[in-house]
Amino acid sequence: MVKYILVCGGVISGIGKGVIASSTGLILKTAGLKVTAIKIDPYMNIDAGTMAPTEHGEVYVLNDGGETDLDLGNYERYLDVSLNRDNNVTTGKVYQHVIDRERKGDYLGKTVQIIPHLTNAIQDWIERVSKIPVDGTGEEPDVCIIELGGTVGDIESMPFVEAMRQFQFRVGHENFALIYVSLIPVVGGEQKTKPTQAGVRDLRGLGLLPDLIACRCTDPLLTATMEKVSMFCHVSPQQVLGVHNVSSTYHVPLLLQQQGMLNYFKKRLNLDEITVNDKFKQKGEEFMGRWKALTVGQERLFDTVSIVLVGKYTTLEDSYMSVVKALEHASMRCGRKLELQWVDSSDLEPQTQTSNPVKFHDAWSALCSAKGIIVPGGFGHRGTEGMIAAVKWAREQKVPFLGICLGFQVAVIEWARNVCGLQDANSAELVPETIHPVICFMPEISKTVMGGNMRLGLRPTIFEPKTESSKLRKLYGSKEVAWERHRHRYEVEPKYVDELESKDGLRFIGKDERGERMQMLELDDHPYFVALQAHPEFCSRPLNPSPPFLGLIAAACGSSVLSDQIKLNENGGYVDPHPEESKVVPASQAHTAQGKNKKQNVDGIKVREEVEGDLKEKEQQLDGVTKASE
Repeated sequence: MVKYILVCGGVISGIGKGVIASSTGLILKTAGLKVTAIKIDPYMNIDAGTMAPTEHGEVYVLNDGGETDLDLGNYERYLDVSLNRDNNVTTGKVYQHVIDRERKGDYLGKTVQIIPHLTNAIQDWIERVSKIPVDGTGEEPDVCIIELGGTVGDIESMPFVEAMRQFQFRVGHENFALIYVSLIPVVGGEQKTKPTQAGVRDLRGLGLLPDLIACRCTDPLLTATMEKVSMFCHVSPQQVLGVHNVSSTYHVPLLLQQQGMLNYFKKRLNLDEITVNDKFKQKGEEFMGRWKALTVGQERLFDTVSIVLVGKYTTLEDSYMSVVKALEHASMRCGRKLELQWVDSSDLEPQTQTSNPVKFHDAWSALCSAKGIIVPGGFGHRGTEGMIAAVKWAREQKVPFLGICLGFQVAVIEWARNVCGLQDANSAELVPETIHPVICFMPEISKTVMGGNMRLGLRPTIFEPKTESSKLRKLYGSKEVAWERHRHRYEVEPKYVDELESKDGLRFIGKDERGERMQMLELDDHPYFVALQAHPEFCSRPLNPSPPFLGLIAAACGSSVLSDQIKLNENGGYVDPHPEESKVVPASQAHTAQGKNKKQNVDGIKVREEVEGDLKEKEQQLDGVTKASE
């Protein structure tokens, strides 16, 4: 039986429930348990794909192409698992599911209501998803962490709260626990508990009882405050955990472990009754040892590395959460403290020099002093000329550079304009009437439907022949195929590839399985100039940094550091985080003459239709064996 731990919060949203949920899962994983996670988002959107990054933070993409809340990125990074789109539940998804069933007549003429039909659908969803293997072992998880987004008491989350109230009886008291995350504000130098008391009272009124109260505060929780929360919230002092601000969120698991979280759950959920494989237990202990070394080592770092992020959505740092985390992972591997400067790409453009000279000067000052430059993804025309200017600076001044998605595309545009002489080169997305659309709209993508309508999910990149000397390929362990997650509607126009590569320096070192889509580029005569159509930040882990990001940080630290990291990755320093069953591409049609001469299943790549056909054939064989035995 799967054990369930619900993490919900009160007082305010954005209090850190995602980090606490992830940290709880990590602590349980270090005990050898198999852990999965589910995020509940009460908004009406089907998924996060159509929301602007400044609205709800970055859109996190999963292996199966699911566009989800950024907290799923936390789960994958902390737990080192690969989740799927169903691990993110939204109000829109559940309502759509129930309405679809009603249209099919599945409710047999009943009046469809919030209770019991919607709440039952939520419970069924959670119970089903919680049993899906996520760690590559193929085994059912032992524990499922459920994070309820928003704040308890919000009208939009009420059906989920009621579903969880019912769920605790469905699975049994010994299989369900609740962590309530609350804010302890400081007023006049005193830690105040009244908001927490009121929040817990509301929670109890809705039929849920907290097993642990995680108190978020700026400074360590005082003993007197803990005792007060214990007294007025009807829990023992051992059930009150202090989660104060720390220098890095990677310290939070250690903070919770020191306060006895694992021992509490062992008793509360009878975790000792779960049979834990000795191999998993040893692996968990080793994982915690490496995690401790990572966090302690980070505190002792003195050398820094300065990176400038040139983006469109810098007003909300959560817009680039995975990018920042990937930079942190790479910095820790290189033994450096990350100094990240944010530059709005619009501030690099000439019109800003006129409208706001100070912003223009500050932006260019930051760019010129950077040891490394990263241009991440985005959509739309605003700020792209500033990105192109940043790429030009990095290329001409030999500053280590990494472009991601849109960053890859603007790098192509900059090369086309300033090296190939195509002065008006642009993207069909940014300037539809451009005479040199070096970036074009992908032919199979709809121009009318927005949601879930891009090239999404895990895709392979095949390294081209004679790229053995490529820095990026070496960082991937000198393998022939690299798997990364994609999210884009536009790509390099195949008609311009020969012209772009005709000038010495730039080469598209990685392409799709048919060789018709450009997915990686690299400059030869540069310390480190790399760009990818994919989003490698989504696959970075604290103990297993993303190769492109590692290359950027290492190059920014110096050529000797880059050489050391390349050697390390070539000798097993990088481990592909994707389970083998995820490495399947959807069947598709070729769109170029070159692509039509190639099959998708090159280099052993599996195609989804073929895999499904093999499974059906095996089922028929088994069915035949069963009938014969009868």
